[in-house]
Amino acid sequence: MAVTIKSQREIELMRDAGKILAEVHNRLEEIIEPGITTLEIDRRGEEMIRKAGCIPSFKGYEGYPASICVSVNDEVVHGIPNKKHRLFEGDIVSLDAGVIYKDYQSDAARTYGVGSIDAETKRLIDVTKESFFRGIEQARVGNHLYDISAAIQNYVEANGFSVVRDLVGHGIGKEMHEEPQIPNYKPVGRGMKLCPGMTLAIEPMVNAGGYEVWILEDDWTVVTRDGSNSAHYENTIVITEDAPEILSLI
Repeated sequence: MAVTIKSQREIELMRDAGKILAEVHNRLEEIIEPGITTLEIDRRGEEMIRKAGCIPSFKGYEGYPASICVSVNDEVVHGIPNKKHRLFEGDIVSLDAGVIYKDYQSDAARTYGVGSIDAETKRLIDVTKESFFRGIEQARVGNHLYDISAAIQNYVEANGFSVVRDLVGHGIGKEMHEEPQIPNYKPVGRGMKLCPGMTLAIEPMVNAGGYEVWILEDDWTVVTRDGSNSAHYENTIVITEDAPEILSLI
């Protein structure tokens, strides 16, 4: 599939989708506390999405059974909500969600501490978030795609953490996953030139230990191979003639 350049009308619809998704994340943050189950987080999230007139884009996607990916501690992404899985003080939880609004998609993820977390774990979350912003500093017309990747990797590794290499960001629009793929590390080459109207989901996934991951027997949940904690931060952005615009942050 070729990279699609979005029209102003399409970008406006994705902007609306992004605002709704940002509000869902803001409201989900308020319910994160010790004792809540990952299934309750998913239920509340789906309710918010549908009440806003959107479709939860993850539910049923390639068979995924929930609306919110809820990943705890060493779970990197795609954790499946479960009524028996309760959050405990000191855990971290990553929430990844997507919405479809008038046929256009937005995708965003956040990682939160549950109650009080230790300083190094908080630093993992903060570095992951900041690496996203370091990456989009490079998301400008005339730069190349892997300039984003290199900026994320350089910042993460300078802080003593590692970027997951088996999972990548992606283009987004009418489909959740469009071209191009966006690694969070610098591959060989420069990648394509960035042009106005490209819409991208940039999503650093950062491990406290090594970058290796594997998938559990449920065929969805990705965990760190060494059992270290992992954090995730993602937004949908659009490349403009000036600075990139974040569509899923309010």
